[in-house]
Amino acid sequence: MKKFRKVLDGLTTSSPGGTIGSPSCGSAAGTPTAAPTPREIDVQETLTSDNFQLCKTVRHGFPYQPTALAFDPVQKILAIGSRSGGVRILGRPGVDCFCQHESGAAVLHLQFLINEGALVTACADDTLHLWNLRQRRPAVLHSLKFNRERITFCHLPFQSKWLYVGTERGNTHIVNIESFILSGYVIMWNKAIELSTKTHPGPVVHLSDSPKDEGKLLIGFEAGTIVQWDLRAKKADFRIYYDEAIHSVSWHHEGKQFMCSHSDGSLTLWNPRNTTKPFQVTFPHGKIQKDGRKESCKPILKVEYKTSRSSEPFIIFSGGLSYDKAGRRPALTIMHGKAITVLEMGYPIVEFMVLCETPYNNEVQEPYTVVVLLEKDLIVVDLTQSSFPVFENPYPMDIHESPVTCTAYFADCPPDIIPILYSIGAKHKKTGYSHKEWPVGGGTWTLGSHTYPEIIITGHADGSIKFWDASAFTLQMLYKLKTSKVFEKPKAGEGRSAEMVEEDPFAVQMVSWCPQSRIFCVVGISAHIILYRFSKYDANTQIVSLEVRLQCESEDVITPSENENYPCFSEQGSHSPQPHHQHPVSPGSRTPEGAKDRGPCLKVKERVVRVPPGYQSDLVIQLLWVDGEPPQQITILHDGLSLHLLVIILCMSTVDLYGATDPYQRLTRSPRRNRQSTSGSTHKHLWELTSHTCTHTQSKMPNTHTLCINSRFLKGPGRKLSLPTDLKTDLESRENSFSRSRSSSVSSIDRDTKEAITTLQFGESYGRKSDVLPTPCLWVGTSLGMVLLIPLSIPTDHEERMEEAVTVGPSGAVQMLKGSILRFAFLDCMGALIQSPYEVWRDLNAPEDPDRPRRRKLVHFSPSSSQDANGDGHLAVVCSERQAKVFLMPSQACLFVHNITESSFVLRADVVSVCNSVCLACFCANGHVMTLSLPSLRPLMDVNYLPLTDMRIARTFCFTNGGQALYLSSPTEIQRITYSQEMCDNLQEMLGELFTPIETPEAQNRGFLKGFFGGNAHAFDREELFGEAAAGKASRSLAQHIPGQGGVEGMKMAAGGAVGELARARIALDERGQRLGELEERTALMMTSAESFSKHAHEKCMKPQWMSIKNIQLPY
Repeated sequence: MKKFRKVLDGLTTSSPGGTIGSPSCGSAAGTPTAAPTPREIDVQETLTSDNFQLCKTVRHGFPYQPTALAFDPVQKILAIGSRSGGVRILGRPGVDCFCQHESGAAVLHLQFLINEGALVTACADDTLHLWNLRQRRPAVLHSLKFNRERITFCHLPFQSKWLYVGTERGNTHIVNIESFILSGYVIMWNKAIELSTKTHPGPVVHLSDSPKDEGKLLIGFEAGTIVQWDLRAKKADFRIYYDEAIHSVSWHHEGKQFMCSHSDGSLTLWNPRNTTKPFQVTFPHGKIQKDGRKESCKPILKVEYKTSRSSEPFIIFSGGLSYDKAGRRPALTIMHGKAITVLEMGYPIVEFMVLCETPYNNEVQEPYTVVVLLEKDLIVVDLTQSSFPVFENPYPMDIHESPVTCTAYFADCPPDIIPILYSIGAKHKKTGYSHKEWPVGGGTWTLGSHTYPEIIITGHADGSIKFWDASAFTLQMLYKLKTSKVFEKPKAGEGRSAEMVEEDPFAVQMVSWCPQSRIFCVVGISAHIILYRFSKYDANTQIVSLEVRLQCESEDVITPSENENYPCFSEQGSHSPQPHHQHPVSPGSRTPEGAKDRGPCLKVKERVVRVPPGYQSDLVIQLLWVDGEPPQQITILHDGLSLHLLVIILCMSTVDLYGATDPYQRLTRSPRRNRQSTSGSTHKHLWELTSHTCTHTQSKMPNTHTLCINSRFLKGPGRKLSLPTDLKTDLESRENSFSRSRSSSVSSIDRDTKEAITTLQFGESYGRKSDVLPTPCLWVGTSLGMVLLIPLSIPTDHEERMEEAVTVGPSGAVQMLKGSILRFAFLDCMGALIQSPYEVWRDLNAPEDPDRPRRRKLVHFSPSSSQDANGDGHLAVVCSERQAKVFLMPSQACLFVHNITESSFVLRADVVSVCNSVCLACFCANGHVMTLSLPSLRPLMDVNYLPLTDMRIARTFCFTNGGQALYLSSPTEIQRITYSQEMCDNLQEMLGELFTPIETPEAQNRGFLKGFFGGNAHAFDREELFGEAAAGKASRSLAQHIPGQGGVEGMKMAAGGAVGELARARIALDERGQRLGELEERTALMMTSAESFSKHAHEKCMKPQWMSIKNIQLPY
């Protein structure tokens, strides 16, 4: 614990210009500055660097660009590989693990070591990896890099340690899974085919051992050649040459026939004893045309041939549809007896797998589920019901149902908000799902002790908003809100929305939510704002709309007159925002000029609508077109709904903000005319959301006035600010060049004449240095690093609030930082965070209760409210793209300053609670995540975590309390991270276990006759054929063995010394004892069987020789 004591005395008044130019505010990082204050600041900081560590926690969503699929039928876990080198392993809800290959190469094949707690991955860089799944954080144990051949197919027989690897050259190699060393046994393509064959058979597309005899390996080549290779004799049993290319092969469990899928949309059935031609050829979707020819069909990419005891076999395949039917969706076909069912999918099929009851390929398979991996979805089909219903997916695979446009993260929410949202959202869930248990139920997961309510909010391009329960490292959708229901459906190619945003007129730009008051604000791309209030009851309501027309200055005026400077605020005329007491008339009834100026982008529903329980629209604000130009998009939203105020930032003339304290004091040149930037200069408007302007909501919003900016306080020469679209263009232009320096290549005049408002914060503060008590204020930050403090004059009495206007005026308080202002926060004089006051939630649609208070109740959630009331002041934390400062209010003295970065810039900054204290968390464009102590701004953590390569990360990265953060790692996935050492220590407890000890199911007793006449698969010993003693060593130049790192958990165990060794030895001893017990049981069973066979053989010898063998009762 370190105590910071700062005695500040001396100067009590200073001009803003002096504060800006003070050398103290440009001092080194974390340096206290000589600042004026008559009192002593005593803050005990408890956070140290030992409280911070950065690591990934969990990833939610659908794997982006999936490529491969695998399933362990005993452990019942599912693995999905992706093009970026990631592997997602899924089990029961809560068991969700993400692994990433360091190379980033696409995952081509996945193969579980069934019930062994291991996974083999084959990547596009021709490397095999063995992953250990017996730890909560899987790690690579071995890697094998092929140098001269490309991997095309992998096959691992059940309970075998030898992996078959097919290559692009047509060769088949064999890898020892335990040592990950290549065997000297190789099946060369030129030996597999006949010597007389003149063409190359193509890459290996299939490998499988015969269910009848494991010593027979079936090899499928792309060009249409199929070879059954005798591993013992090292020769081909048979060769099949077919005209059509082969995509997949599937065995019947008895090994007497196999099925192939081909590029012409056909399925062929072959008998291994007669391979001259297939004994059955079918075109499932190829109808016979009038001329007698078959329809041309698409290739069947994969086929599965599964048998069942109680019904006909299942033949399941993807593709094969006819080319003639244009626009038909991708489909999965299920052939069961004579019934053919076509399941159309919403996205192309990447891979599918049929889940069966047994892991043995020589037993009746009994399929019960099909897992279908699509490009953007995961579908699981129930095969046990004739209607083939799908299972309800327990994983959050639909985050990207509509593209995510914004995110918000709230930790330590009120405990009652999640059950309420879930109960309302459950009423709107889809039905028709299978009632059976989710088939992927492997792993174990328990609710950890370090959990608290967390909610993630995602906004989407279609205007929908989803609330997710993110507690305990899980993600489950609670409630979905559709903002488009507020508006009439726009007709394609018509209206203002078509001219402004054709594709997604309802897209959500930003959200603001108060969990305590349950008030929710949404900003849309069509320059609209929707205010929602929560209710547990449905209601019939008429949506209230407020249309605002913004008149801008002429861009060509360089030195305007005083009246021209303030067209929006000088008089209450046509240039000020005009509230509408009723909905505007249709555009057809106006003059062309009126329709040109007054048409909104979207049309709000005018009729009375019935709204269900949940979030119900209370007010809609729309910006109108002006002079044929669309309204500017809203870039900042901050709610002071405890004061019934809402600030919507578009832009504003600098003179309106600075007044006489403009630090530049120069005349500006007019910016270049740009149609996309509108013909006027920029403005900012403050509006109060109240029902005095809308006659429909007098009962709902009693404190109702239009907030006015008093122009008599605004004097002095003005500068024009660039439009928010200019800022957006600037952000897009630097999307792939984040290492640039902002100020080095821009002239001082250009820098001074292009400014935009970047952040806002309501709070009770001291608007002027002479203030004794705090009053409502608005803190404004600009892109040039300017901080302005605007006091708000708000009538406190209920009746006065209904009649008098809320006024604002610049106080002259101006501070300056390096770079654009990003965040404001307030601390009391003891260093505790001052939360914004909020209004206690009250259900306006609830039945009348005489005991319920009708007036709203404000809660001031601040440890220092008593201190503020006594006028002891508070601390203001300001963070910009380059710098952070702490000011003492009301003296406005700079106490501490820290230069965060010089070579990059901060993208996101938040003041968050960690370990019962507060700190400033920053995410920079160069990928660094930093934390600074408060108020001293000491660096606590600086980790080079994630280089910013996509604006999606910058748009969605957000911090929250408890040392957590998230960002959209791909268009379909949310990555959560923690920077808290305490959470990193408890991470192992909170994650799920992938591997659970399960006894391997025993193989069915095949019977003596089947084993004697049908071949004995268990007599085949691969070690004798593939081991180094028999096959020799493979060429060193063919493949390179790379030892794995073993993972973080393994290194921690190794660091534990004797304790870790004993733990590993105990685990190994338990596993060995379990295996020895199983071996002993099998040995006893074999001895009993041998004794029985010997007894019956002796009886046979004692009987007359002429007796027929069919009369002997042999054991099975």
